[in-house]
Amino acid sequence: MKKLFIITALVISVAGLQAAEHGFQASLTPDIAVHSKTDQINGLSLSVWGENPQHGVALGFVNGSTGDSQGLTCGLFNYADAYTGVAWGLANYSQTSFVGWQSGAVNIAKGTFTGFQDGVVNCAQEFQGCQIALVNYTENLHGVQIGLVNIALNNSWFDNFPNKLATGFPIVNWSF
Repeated sequence: MKKLFIITALVISVAGLQAAEHGFQASLTPDIAVHSKTDQINGLSLSVWGENPQHGVALGFVNGSTGDSQGLTCGLFNYADAYTGVAWGLANYSQTSFVGWQSGAVNIAKGTFTGFQDGVVNCAQEFQGCQIALVNYTENLHGVQIGLVNIALNNSWFDNFPNKLATGFPIVNWSF
């Protein structure tokens, strides 16, 4: 019954999205697609490799979200310029900003990240929130890291110790 409800909700959602301009995208590559890679998709994208500004759900092997995008992206590899929402994949990458949740084996945020990262390796330049992984790294942490290796370059907690111990700490690390 639960599966039937989910499938029905998905079908109704896709049908409703079809009514919106660019409510559906299907692509083999960014250049072999129903809509141009510069068109914003306000709905569902199904891709082998897709790349569009999007406000909705992107499902595929490689999902690229350009410009200011938002929603849910789920694939083997997800990359974005600026993204608000959820990214689930084997690897997730954001160039300028990410607000939300990244979950994957490897999560990389080159710019600012606000929210939650979980995976095997998490890496962020400016991070505000919580990172949970075997290895967590950030240049500027405002939050908590939980994992086997936790490195926050801005953590001054250890500055007063002899020889200025590393800014990393096993199990948990924090900076507020």
